Amino acid sequence: MRVIDAARLEKRREKAVKARGTEDRHVYFCGVAEARYVLRKVYRLVEDEAKRAGLDPLAHQALIQIYGSDEQMLRVKEVAERLDITAAFASSLVKMLDGKNYVARSRDKHDNRVIWVKITKSGRDLLHRIDEQVQIHVDYFTRGLTPHQTEAALSILMFYAGASLRQAPKRAGRGE
Repeated sequence: MRVIDAARLEKRREKAVKARGTEDRHVYFCGVAEARYVLRKVYRLVEDEAKRAGLDPLAHQALIQIYGSDEQMLRVKEVAERLDITAAFASSLVKMLDGKNYVARSRDKHDNRVIWVKITKSGRDLLHRIDEQVQIHVDYFTRGLTPHQTEAALSILMFYAGASLRQAPKRAGRGE
């Protein structure tokens, strides 16, 4: 695993953000290109492994969103929101996953219109198997990235997420 210099990464992020507001945005687009290259490559590796496991990539993403939620369950409308699809399509996707015993559906105790979706042991096991295969391919791919590519991609991902590595100011009187 590559260790990144946080100060250098923050400087790169700042340069990219600054370049975005100038006539020549080349520095910014260099970072965007690297970020999108890394994301696209990893998404492709994940999708390929999901397909190999017999799961549609969008269904795989639904399982990830459900399992990755704090309570390991989401409302159908939250699945739709997280996948950026319609609620009707999310409902069909959830029904298919339920039919394969990867999730279990239940009605909300207070509102019968709301359906909760919880991952099952079978769904967790499938995600774990896919992830083990993905990790092999991702490790191989990331070993081929240069430090420059890694930092450029991370700087844009930080920008997209609205994050900075600047140290937060300490709050007075809290012993922090």
